[in-house]
Amino acid sequence: QVQLVESGGGLVQTGGSLRLSCVASGGTFSTYSMGWFRQAPGKDREFVAAISRGAVITYYADSVKGRSTISRDNAKNTVYLQMNSLKPEDTAVYYCAADLYSRASVSSTNYNYWGQGTQVTVSS
Repeated sequence: QVQLVESGGGLVQTGGSLRLSCVASGGTFSTYSMGWFRQAPGKDREFVAAISRGAVITYYADSVKGRSTISRDNAKNTVYLQMNSLKPEDTAVYYCAADLYSRASVSSTNYNYWGQGTQVTVSS
C-alpha cells in the first residue's frame, strides 16, 4: 500500500508562485511514475503534469505548460510541482498520484494511488 501526502498549497496573489510537494511511503518510490492533477469546484479532475520513474519523460497540460515544472527526488521519495505566474483559474485542490505500471500518463485512470490533496487559491 502506497501513501501519498501533499503539502505546499495556500493562498497566493495572481502572478505568485508555489511549490507543491508530495511524499510517498509504503512502497518503492523510484519504480512509480507520478502525476499531479487538480479539481476546481464544480469541475472534473484534470491532469496537470506527469513524470516518469527516472524523470526522463515529463508531460504538462497546455494550461500550465511554460509556467510549471514537475520534478522528483527519488532519494527523498518526493515529487514536486513548481508553479509560477499563477492565475485565478489555477485555483483548485491539487492531488498527487502514483502510477505503478505506466511509463508516465496523462490519464487519471492509470493511477493506482492518490493523496488527499492540497488547496491552492489564487486571488485576483
